[in-house]
Amino acid sequence: MMLGLTRGMATLIGVATTVVLVWLAAQVGDDSTPDYWALYGLIAAGGLVMALSQLLGGWTKWGWPRLSGSVFLLGFVPALMVALWVLGAGQPNENWLQQHVVDWSDTLGLGGVVEDLLDLAGPLAFLAGLTFGFTFDTSGPRIREPVAPARRKDVVEHETPTEVTNGDRETPLTRHGEPAEQPVDPATRR
Repeated sequence: MMLGLTRGMATLIGVATTVVLVWLAAQVGDDSTPDYWALYGLIAAGGLVMALSQLLGGWTKWGWPRLSGSVFLLGFVPALMVALWVLGAGQPNENWLQQHVVDWSDTLGLGGVVEDLLDLAGPLAFLAGLTFGFTFDTSGPRIREPVAPARRKDVVEHETPTEVTNGDRETPLTRHGEPAEQPVDPATRR
């Protein structure tokens, strides 16, 4: 119950923060190249906030956050490349990056796809930020395992025979159990 409340509150805070970031992005506009990148950077930050709200809200194992290399390489890097490619092509002013991305897209036969995706530049930026947040996980609290004392090689240990109660097979419970009880003779029992 407590985990649900904590996670619910963290999600609410994440949503509220993301709404503020998207509202700020709407105030920036996209008239110049710096404004354009600030706008989509704020939207990407909203995606990151949503992912981190789940991480910090106890969605995982309550440990210190760590970066997952495989999620970073297989998830975030492709999402970032697609978002940067599309956002680079959609810059309001022609510059080196914008010209090259448009030319490369046309050369690869992706010009129409990139043009279509420009209408979804905001969600792509959000996806890139969200995916970056997904690269983090927690390892859980470290629990110290008790260390068994080392066995001395010069001491010979003798195992006492154990009772096997499951036919001819030993089971984990009988293999190292108590020594077998000797049958009690009813005549000697008092």
